[in-house]
Amino acid sequence: MGQVSGWNPAGSWSRTGPISVQVDLISLEPELWGSGSKSQLGERGGICLCISVAPWVAVVGLEIHAQISSNSKLFSGSQVQFAAPPNSLVSFFDASLPGTLPPPYPVPYPSLLLILAPKRGKGDMTLKSLEATGVDMTYVSRSGSPIEALNRRCVEAAVMTGLALNCRINKKSLFDRKHYFYADLPAGYQITQQRLPVAVNGSLSYGLCVGGKKNQMVTRTVRIKQIQLEQDSGKSLHDDTRSQTLIDLNRAGVGLMEVVMEPDMSSGEEAAAAVRELQLILQTLGSSQAIMAEGQLRVDANVSVHHPGEAYGVRTEVKNINSARFLARAIDYEIQRQIKELENGQTVMNETRAFDYKLGCTIPMRDKEGKQDYRFMPEPNLPPLILYDTKSLPANMNHQQVVNIDWIRERLPDLPSVKRVKLVEQYGILPEHSFALLNEDGLMEFFQNVVRQTQMNPKKVIGWILNDMLGYLKQHNLTVKESPVSSLLLADLLNLLERGAISSSAAKQVFEELWKGEGKTPLQIVKEKKLELIQDQQELEQICQAVMEGHQEEVMEIKKGNRKVLNKLIGLVQRTTRGRADPVLVKQILEKRLSQ
Repeated sequence: MGQVSGWNPAGSWSRTGPISVQVDLISLEPELWGSGSKSQLGERGGICLCISVAPWVAVVGLEIHAQISSNSKLFSGSQVQFAAPPNSLVSFFDASLPGTLPPPYPVPYPSLLLILAPKRGKGDMTLKSLEATGVDMTYVSRSGSPIEALNRRCVEAAVMTGLALNCRINKKSLFDRKHYFYADLPAGYQITQQRLPVAVNGSLSYGLCVGGKKNQMVTRTVRIKQIQLEQDSGKSLHDDTRSQTLIDLNRAGVGLMEVVMEPDMSSGEEAAAAVRELQLILQTLGSSQAIMAEGQLRVDANVSVHHPGEAYGVRTEVKNINSARFLARAIDYEIQRQIKELENGQTVMNETRAFDYKLGCTIPMRDKEGKQDYRFMPEPNLPPLILYDTKSLPANMNHQQVVNIDWIRERLPDLPSVKRVKLVEQYGILPEHSFALLNEDGLMEFFQNVVRQTQMNPKKVIGWILNDMLGYLKQHNLTVKESPVSSLLLADLLNLLERGAISSSAAKQVFEELWKGEGKTPLQIVKEKKLELIQDQQELEQICQAVMEGHQEEVMEIKKGNRKVLNKLIGLVQRTTRGRADPVLVKQILEKRLSQ
């Protein structure tokens, strides 16, 4: 990169600022310059400088916070429940009252377990069972002093997610304090895992539609830097009418997994596809419900732009995006905003921004805090978190009181990538169809139920599922579970079509009636609307003849060799019969009469 000067029509050199350029040296003979060229070039000899500005390259990295599916919080027994009354699920520890620590006593939530720490110095760690409580609880003590509680379910969820994302699981991980001061963080710090997280060095593969019609599926991979356990903060509720901010601490202390993705993406579309794939994995594992609308999956996007071959530009962070669609829009807007700033000679600020979905733009929130401002320090009240595998598990250790990495690995379910391969192999559908089935919650099961109950080829069924069923769902903003058309009803309809009892156009009409949810079966609708196929071939021939006589121009075009017009005549016959004619038979009749 350097300061580049350009030649303007006025005949002077002007500085354009620091840009990356490609310079082509082209030798020109004076007689080839043409009229006026020599004077415009200023008698600079036979060399023409052809300067083209290199394109901008965007760099996108993601930090994704997934709320762990658990009955209780990370370090307390307070219940986790969405949309509970404000501040109704808060313990003294969650509110950070002076002197409180994570409770070293049993609480009525069986998901709680206490940290198992290694020997440190003199004295051995001992396990004491709290059998009198009736819950599966243990704690570790040194000289009879209990240490702090940790939610076992959260640890298992993090390990499970790390294995699914091809991470290396650290058998020893540490907790840290991350200091920052907001009203919804009453302790003034967050317990996290900055130095030594539970999982590191993984990868996530995701599918991306490319091509002019977005009908080609390619696989991209993003590296996973780390997965760390941490506490969630409370929630700030802004009351603009009273100019107040209210604090709800129900969410304070809820267990989170932060998945940090390396800056391997370059567009909003890629980032949205990666997040959607991660969401599917979390839901398949059961480690998080990952419902973005409920704040269970929140995304921070780090965005910068630079010219090829140069160092990465200054990045901005777009915070707390809770929709894959908004994520794509926010990143694409931020990329264009930064390019525009730089091309206008401005500087991109290292700042935190928010996405305003109504305006479709990002807006400044605050200057970006540097790492030193967080004042990371080891959490003094928590010893290391120790995990085991089959080889390292002590012989006398109670298996129910530890987290065994190999035990979790053996019980991993089929991940979305494996399910897609099985769908393609079992049903012969296209890979992009398998992505569509899994991307919509419950649609794969719906498709499989229809296939089991119909004689129609799965390759035909998939068209009805993706084009008709999914189209109606999106049009009416419904989920698969909310569909008024069950898999049984759709299967019955497709069976009528497969047996030749109705035409495809009549089947579309029946589907529209089924969508009204009036409790009628496809056969009842067919009889009421008189949509059965015309079985009398003589009647059908008369209809075809009438259509040909009424459209002589189309008939002449076909006889001249324009066979595409034949489809128009078939459509006119279908309109006349209200979809009751077999299009294959209609085509045969028309071709026979046109050849006479």
